[in-house]
Amino acid sequence: MSDYRAPLEEITFALETVGGLRDWDSLPGFEEAGEDIALAVLEECGKMAGEVIAPTNRTGDIEGAKLTDDGVVTPAAFKAVFDAYREGGWNTLASDPAFGGQGLPATLAIAVTEMITSANMAFSLCPLLTAGAIEAIAAHGSEEIKAKYLPKMVSFEWTGAMNLTEPSAGSDVGALKAKAEKQADGTYLIKGQKIFITWGDHDQAENVVHLVLARLPGAPEGTRGISMFLVPKYMVGEDGSLGARNDVRVVSLEHKLGIHSSPTCVMSFGDNDACIGYIVGEENKGMRNMFTMMNHARIGVGLEGVSVAERAYQHAVAYARDRVQSAAIGAKSRDSVTIIHHPDVRRLLLTSRALTEAARAIIYRNVWALDRAHHSGDVEVRRLAQGEADLLTPISKAWSTDIGVEVSSLALQVFGGMGFIEETGAAQFYRDSRIAPIYEGTNGIQALDLVGRKLNADGGEHWHALIAEMRTFVGGLDRAMAGSKTTLGEGVDALANAAETLFANGFEGIVDTAGAATPYLKLFGTVLGGYLLARQAVAAERRLASGDGNPGFLQAKITTATFFIEQLLPPAIALLGPIKAGATQLMAMDEADFARG
Repeated sequence: MSDYRAPLEEITFALETVGGLRDWDSLPGFEEAGEDIALAVLEECGKMAGEVIAPTNRTGDIEGAKLTDDGVVTPAAFKAVFDAYREGGWNTLASDPAFGGQGLPATLAIAVTEMITSANMAFSLCPLLTAGAIEAIAAHGSEEIKAKYLPKMVSFEWTGAMNLTEPSAGSDVGALKAKAEKQADGTYLIKGQKIFITWGDHDQAENVVHLVLARLPGAPEGTRGISMFLVPKYMVGEDGSLGARNDVRVVSLEHKLGIHSSPTCVMSFGDNDACIGYIVGEENKGMRNMFTMMNHARIGVGLEGVSVAERAYQHAVAYARDRVQSAAIGAKSRDSVTIIHHPDVRRLLLTSRALTEAARAIIYRNVWALDRAHHSGDVEVRRLAQGEADLLTPISKAWSTDIGVEVSSLALQVFGGMGFIEETGAAQFYRDSRIAPIYEGTNGIQALDLVGRKLNADGGEHWHALIAEMRTFVGGLDRAMAGSKTTLGEGVDALANAAETLFANGFEGIVDTAGAATPYLKLFGTVLGGYLLARQAVAAERRLASGDGNPGFLQAKITTATFFIEQLLPPAIALLGPIKAGATQLMAMDEADFARG
């Protein structure tokens, strides 16, 4: 497997052009988050990701996590990774200083997380879930719970896990059967089983803090009757010291397609009727509270798509520059050349690069909107930024994770038959990437969220604003990007047309809207990605003209944006037809006819 090199020039450029890097220090609380600090953080993380974490990706995949009589054991090399991550304070970047965090922008933290995830996606899931649990506890927990648990979680001495899914419920969380009963002392006894619990147990932290959804006696049916509980692996004393083992255990580990070194657990709570939990927030408000954690995780999972795509792309480029096969098409010499000279390999690589950079830009913009929503001193700025962030979140999650699968598949194709051989490492990226479109609400659910909630929020104000922004930008395109003006404009028009159609459907057309949801999200992501790449290309052109920056990198940004708009955007524009067609053909076939005779 090739080495991972953090793409610091690309990450920094994306932060500057779409991630607000030069405006961070204008927000209250971020006064010290200047460009010098940001660049130093990125460079140091890049070193750790490449030198400490990345070498464990392949070995961890081979060794995997194992369940023993003493609990889950992770690959031996993970101790150095956990130690480096913890001692470097990487988990503290965007956390509240009141609990030991550094209070830096989430946009900087997401760039750091990208490099760590590219280095080893399986490991990165542990800090991802911990960060989400921190957000949920900070937003909804009592002062006592926050004081007792958050400092250790922020420092990464204790890790967090999300416990939603049950065997009989799946994505229908409202059908869960886990129970909670309040005790005289104010605690709750938890009983039930959860499946697919990422990093539900392991040997690299002193304690694991579970956030568990369960139902109280007499609670309303469905999601309205769910409460959230904090269930520690080890009980915690008033002084913060660890006490007895709680009545929670790992039943088994799932045998998975990928991310083998990330333990995915079947968890059992209350086998001995002694599992103690503490309510987080109000009774029967657990689903709302869990969404605090899930929305954080959805962007993080979208980033997994970017991260795996970046790693797979680097791996494919290294192979294409080394593998000699066949003469160059059209060349006078019949000597064999490296395969990066062949047009179709170039197509695979350019497609991979363009999709990865577009997805990165979408996620960085999404998180920058969240930073403004949480930290701006202007109430209206916060409102509009939150609306933009809400609109972009399902796109960040679904479009980017689909890109992760597509790019890892294209990268494997560059290797040809060797890519199908595990020893080359190309297959691992494909295997690891496939879970991301399923995590945290499948991509179909994200599409339904986009058309059902986000499109209609505030009367459509936020997507109207984004369309207007895009049209203003496209109208001013000239020079290097002038040739892309027509196609990008057609993409924006198609997106607006589709949005107006779905927005007008109302409840009467809800089935048509649901049928159009996935193609609409794909259209939205592709048009938005092309727009953000075009903005980067315009910035690159300005820097080239002024002699500011690396000419090779800046020219590559223009080439990549042009390729995306000319080659990848037109097929997406054609999705307007299926979007407007509705669900008639989707629902036309009788259920029995799906089965072959």
